[in-house]
Amino acid sequence: MANTMVYAEEWAIKAQERLAENNKWKEICKVEYTNTRVLHNPYITDPTVQTLTRDTAYTHQAVVLTDDSVTINTGKILAQQIDRADLAQQTFVKQMELASNQAVLLNEAIETAMLAEHAQWTNFDNASIGGAAGNITVSESNIDDIIRGIKREIREANGEALMDRNGVFIVWRPADFEKLEAYAQAQGFSTADGALKDGTSQGFKYMGVEHYSSNKIAAGHLFGGVKKVFHLGIVKSTYGQVVVDSEPATADGALSAIAVIMRVDFKFEAWVKTTPVLFDILVA
Repeated sequence: MANTMVYAEEWAIKAQERLAENNKWKEICKVEYTNTRVLHNPYITDPTVQTLTRDTAYTHQAVVLTDDSVTINTGKILAQQIDRADLAQQTFVKQMELASNQAVLLNEAIETAMLAEHAQWTNFDNASIGGAAGNITVSESNIDDIIRGIKREIREANGEALMDRNGVFIVWRPADFEKLEAYAQAQGFSTADGALKDGTSQGFKYMGVEHYSSNKIAAGHLFGGVKKVFHLGIVKSTYGQVVVDSEPATADGALSAIAVIMRVDFKFEAWVKTTPVLFDILVA
């Protein structure tokens, strides 16, 4: 394609189409598209409720406001170059497939990054479901214990209202998800039957929890908790932006090629008030 500007516009349109599709991190996280570098989530420390005694003075408590903040300073970039002759010999459809693939890879990179943030979450291990301390060996015999345990710990963290409003999720490994499907199918639930029959692009709901499968989970760590409380800040001006560099430079000089660069700048943050309802499910 001779016109580099047109090429960039067409590439960006195709990439944006794919970036706009639904995916796990969009369903799970509270996503904020912004050009602000530092995000703020100030919160007030809960005061102590005092016992009132008639004709006895009570104590005024100062309002303590804490600024919970995070800086968007991480990101992913995908840069490819193609020789001008190779580009000319590609059909328009094939060129748009390249654009689509770049967008898919960036979205997958965000999912991988989300699932690597387990240090920010509250530990949930075998002791959380009544066993000995240690990692959980997921099986059809304890998968319902895990689901119930997550909901119980959310309630114990005073997150029941948030749970009722936003819903609950768990991201499983593919092998765990298969056990869940088998268990749900054995119980005869119509919701599970529909999901198993029709297939699920993102997940299915069982026992009041939205279940997802991912092969990008960090080894030994599943992710669960209340939906839409794990914060994801994305720089909106760079997400899906396509930069085309004609004749990209190298150490040996310019190349007779087209370089196409896409990037996303983002940061995940579990705010202080929401950490107790996000769980690092430790598994064997």
